[in-house]
Amino acid sequence: MTDNLSSLLWDTTRLYPSALSRELEDDLAEAAVQAGVFREKYFGRVAALDAAGLREALLNYEKLQELIVKPQLYAHLLFAADSEDDAHKRISQRTAEFGNKMARELLFFDLEIIAMPDDIFSGLVADEGLDDYRHFLEGSRKYRPHTLPEREEQLLKLKSLTGVDAFSRLFDELSASLRYRLEVEGEEQELTGEELLGLLHHPDADLRERAFSTFLQRHSDEGITLSTIFNTAALDHSQEMELRNYAAPMDPTHLSNELSAEAVERMMTVTEDNYPLAREYFRLKAKLLNIPKLKNSDIYAPVGEARRKYTFDEAMELVLEAFGNFDTGFRDIVHTFHNERRLDVLPRPGKSGGAFCMGMTPSLPPYVLLNFTGNLRDVATIAHELGHGLHFVLAQQQTLLNYHPPLPLAETASVFGEMLLTRHLLERESDPQVKISLLCAKIEDIIATTFRQNVLTRFEERMHLERKQGLLVSSRLGDIWWQENARLYGDSVEMIEPYRWGWSYISHFIHARFYCYSYTFAELLVMALYQKYVQEGAAFIPGYRAILASGGSLSPADTVRQAGIDFADPGFWQQGYDFLKGLIEELKSLV
Repeated sequence: MTDNLSSLLWDTTRLYPSALSRELEDDLAEAAVQAGVFREKYFGRVAALDAAGLREALLNYEKLQELIVKPQLYAHLLFAADSEDDAHKRISQRTAEFGNKMARELLFFDLEIIAMPDDIFSGLVADEGLDDYRHFLEGSRKYRPHTLPEREEQLLKLKSLTGVDAFSRLFDELSASLRYRLEVEGEEQELTGEELLGLLHHPDADLRERAFSTFLQRHSDEGITLSTIFNTAALDHSQEMELRNYAAPMDPTHLSNELSAEAVERMMTVTEDNYPLAREYFRLKAKLLNIPKLKNSDIYAPVGEARRKYTFDEAMELVLEAFGNFDTGFRDIVHTFHNERRLDVLPRPGKSGGAFCMGMTPSLPPYVLLNFTGNLRDVATIAHELGHGLHFVLAQQQTLLNYHPPLPLAETASVFGEMLLTRHLLERESDPQVKISLLCAKIEDIIATTFRQNVLTRFEERMHLERKQGLLVSSRLGDIWWQENARLYGDSVEMIEPYRWGWSYISHFIHARFYCYSYTFAELLVMALYQKYVQEGAAFIPGYRAILASGGSLSPADTVRQAGIDFADPGFWQQGYDFLKGLIEELKSLV
């Protein structure tokens, strides 16, 4: 592998030759035709189908959905790689509008399954010919109390294009367009947001604070637009909840995740009960950095070896070794992402911030977007996103309706991949100072993936509840954000004043309501899984592989039961924090 530019850009031509290709146009046209054929064949007749007929309809529906979604996924990749390109903007918007139209055309199919009389439905799902679709069919019926007639559902879908979806797109374009100027080592530079946030890992405390302040201040300059986007997203959700008869803002997410509100609240309460663990670590890190108290710009400050910069080749090799030590088959799978150029690696103007893995369909390969700047956290991000990629590849034995894992399990392979990387790095080191730096990085990652995500979820919940009472001005959003973060930090961390705008760049609040608690769920689940792996060794791997290969074919509880995990156990969540406590004690022994 070499760090040449072409190898660090993804190749989307395996999907379509270009945004203007004949193949893309043909797929759009064929999808529109086939959607009409499907509607003509099945509209008003779903409840009259026997089991064989319903199975045939489901197979046709999946084939049609793959045809419809491929152009949209391709356009999303182009837009994420460069949202400033006019051709990318046009194809992204065009395919979004096309997807919306197709969804309105095919809404009837889900609605007729949902509305099917109970006696007919129970007879169908009991048929062994529908075994592999039973979870999907029963899952659809959960929405029965919250579903509207077809015409109303179509109107909601139609108006979303000029409503909340348009504000979501505005958020993406605005975020990608922001530029930042900062003096670094005596020279003023223009940086992307990802490059600026990468400086939070710099050894110079003054530079860390200036970088974070510059990033947040630039967002405050766009405060009118950003607060309008957030208010609109919250208001839209509130109005839809009212239309659909949901009682609380998080209820639709819980229903989709197949989790009870009580189970999620129990997990979040246990997390908050363990906030003192994070504060203990922050005080310990302040001592390691030889400062009286951390600022929140210091949390990811490097300690010892963590200051090292990695080339992408070096980082990728470490990740491959970590997966290979666990299972050589897993290593081979994640290696193909680089070999087949399904990675877009470096930050640049117009590129989406953060990182993601796009799992497409059972017949299309997943792609990974990174913003690699060379620090240890970025190495862990590679392991995280390629863990997602592994998950999507193993789940390709499922059909489309069973392909995507439920949100509570969506982060399982990604977080497990980070755990494998950390243990690989620790095992290859004998220097106590290097071990200290690696343990700090892992503990900070767990804090970010559990405690911080809990803070984000509490902020989001309060934002939605308060928006029901009226407009939330940016200062009020800042107050809620400040208060929820203060619950975590206590007196162990000083928040810099610009952090009142810390809410404004979190894309999950706009794109995936209440997604953040899935990170907490996954981190605690993975710590339990990893402990089982340590105890069982290679015997653990088949059960873990089965979890990933299940995709969305089972409920979260049934999926993890394959590895002997029961998260209904009242003490389950605390086990994860006991593991974190053990890491902190290990760090203290080295210090």
